[in-house]
Amino acid sequence: MLEYVKLEVRRTLRDSGFVIFGIGMPVVMYLLFTNIGPSNPDSAAWRVTSMVGMAAYGALGAALGVGTGVASDKSLGWLRQLRVTPLPSSQVVLGRAISGSVTVLPGIVAVLLAGALINGVRIDAWQWAVLTLLLWVGALPFTLLGIGNGYRLTAQTTGVVNVACLMGLAIVGGLWFPVEAFPGWLRSVARYTPTNRFADLGWSTTQGNAPALGTVAVLGAWLLAFGTYAVISYRRSARTV
Repeated sequence: MLEYVKLEVRRTLRDSGFVIFGIGMPVVMYLLFTNIGPSNPDSAAWRVTSMVGMAAYGALGAALGVGTGVASDKSLGWLRQLRVTPLPSSQVVLGRAISGSVTVLPGIVAVLLAGALINGVRIDAWQWAVLTLLLWVGALPFTLLGIGNGYRLTAQTTGVVNVACLMGLAIVGGLWFPVEAFPGWLRSVARYTPTNRFADLGWSTTQGNAPALGTVAVLGAWLLAFGTYAVISYRRSARTV
């Protein structure tokens, strides 16, 4: 399975589209959001808040992108080839999840480096380390969502659905704009979205606090839901691939 994981990671990192949109785009958006317009006394705090939000956005895009690769492999017959190898089906799914988690990390690190080196964000060394780790691990539910979409849908449909999930979850979850600016009803909805709770792992860390129990509980529930969806989608694909 290790060789399979290495293969999938190399395939992803060689994709110029992933490098540009999965890593470069969140950095560009972060720098635009935090450096356009007049400065104000809260600009330093906004640079930290936006840094976490855009790092989470980059992780979200990379995680969902795993599903597009799964759907493409399915259409090319790669999944059929994997089914006739000695590699058990459970390890195929696990390998995809692990390789997807690895490719999430560059987008997170790129935005955090932009925050530190360009925007002058200053937090303690332990906060940088914990922030990176929590955002990396916390992206797992979205990797499973992407994998589920890839197994269930065609390659073309997966791409459209993943973009819709990316934009919708990012906006409603408050990754681009503070949820405090939302209407009251939308603010309440945002608190229960996986993306808002995902980013809250980072926001809590930059404030020197441990993630709230409610944040962990909501993310755990979404992890279970998306994991179940991925398993069901994989079993369904076994009857069609």
